[in-house]
Amino acid sequence: MNIKKIITLLLLSLTLQASSTIEKSGDVLRILIPALTYGYTYYLDDEVGRDEFHKSFATNLAATYALKYTVQKQRPNGKNNRSFPSGHTSVTMQSATFLHKRYGLTSALAAYAGSIFTGYSRVDSDNHDSVDVLAGAVVGALSSYYFTTSYKGFTISPNINSHVFGINFEKKLGTCR
Repeated sequence: MNIKKIITLLLLSLTLQASSTIEKSGDVLRILIPALTYGYTYYLDDEVGRDEFHKSFATNLAATYALKYTVQKQRPNGKNNRSFPSGHTSVTMQSATFLHKRYGLTSALAAYAGSIFTGYSRVDSDNHDSVDVLAGAVVGALSSYYFTTSYKGFTISPNINSHVFGINFEKKLGTCR
């Protein structure tokens, strides 16, 4: 079976399970954002980035499911007791944070927007409450933040604190020995 058929079947199975357009959209983004992020590492021929993505993705899934099975929080819709944290949000935020940290903020803006919408879709569909979504976002972001380095030593990131609002441009200059 080729990759197009696998992706089509996966997306079709997700949309058949969802009840609303918003929920279906969040389900599709849960697959699409990580897939496009991973594909981007191939587009850039970034083998180091691919390895970092593997580590952060695996760490995110392990942490998310460890919390789900440890905490066993009931979903708002009452369907099961694995609500905390939101897996959909953790996966999309992991990918968005990976893009941000590896390739800069501009590369990650659409993924961040998609991740926020995914979190919204989980609350709107009554699968999670806002605490579940926020926790998923934190787990996802931290897993990428820990494992990801900047691509070719250059990143763009926001600089926000009590006295300054701006954009940081950072370039690694080489290694000291």
